[in-house]
Amino acid sequence: MSASRARFLPYAALLGSIVTLCVGTSFAKSLFPLAGAQGVSAYRVGFAALILLLVWRPWRHPISREDLKKVAAYGAVVGLMNLTFYMAIRTIPLGLAIAIEFMGPLLVAVAHSRRLIHFVWIGLAVMGLALLLPIDPGATRLDPAGVAFACVAAVMWAFYILLGKRVGHLHAGRTVALGMSTAALIVVPIGLVSAGAHLFHPRLAALGLLVALLSSAIPYSLEMVALQGIPKRSFGVMLSVEPAVGALAGLAILGEQLVLTQWLAIAAIVAASVGTILTTPPEAGPEELAP
Repeated sequence: MSASRARFLPYAALLGSIVTLCVGTSFAKSLFPLAGAQGVSAYRVGFAALILLLVWRPWRHPISREDLKKVAAYGAVVGLMNLTFYMAIRTIPLGLAIAIEFMGPLLVAVAHSRRLIHFVWIGLAVMGLALLLPIDPGATRLDPAGVAFACVAAVMWAFYILLGKRVGHLHAGRTVALGMSTAALIVVPIGLVSAGAHLFHPRLAALGLLVALLSSAIPYSLEMVALQGIPKRSFGVMLSVEPAVGALAGLAILGEQLVLTQWLAIAAIVAASVGTILTTPPEAGPEELAP
């Protein structure tokens, strides 16, 4: 593989992760009336864990106790991030929840910035996110519990990036499989208590399986590939494209219409992401930025 192609591959993996995650999240939200946020979260994490275990079969490869502890911590954060985000979008708009959650990786990007130009891109991303907020005086008051859940999800997302780096030396697929299994041990019991036997309805379970594929199994595997080749500051700021992709997914799947300010937000966020990639030195590997 050529050097230029090897450099581009992690960014392509991250973009693929963002698209599948946003499509899956939009579809998942449409299932809330049938299984509730906790139930759909249980589908997402539980089925994803089963799929990843079958694909990667991590039990066939030894892992040290120290690395296993790191993977378990990574998985716990994944589970809490999924659950709190789904609890948030029960009562606040999807695009706004993504914008609030993005504060986590944005803080990681700021903490690891080394060049002045990166603060310019971060500022542009913040401007784009601000345009997504309902600043009109007549806007509907946001549910405090939903905002609180989104803020917790933001903290979990920041920890996800940092802990993902700590297990970056391990095989990506097997790490995600073990991490998602840990997440399932946390989220699935909560979903079962909330939704009960209704979760075992064949048609609903099939829809839950689709959510798991789009929202967890595929994007998290791609993100683990991306995390091993993208510096922290670039990873955090490039994720700013997610509110934009989420808005487009909401338009296509949930019928959410975009206004002019939202299109301006998309332009600002995409520009920040592209600018970050173009101004990040190729030699700035993830190792030198590890905490």
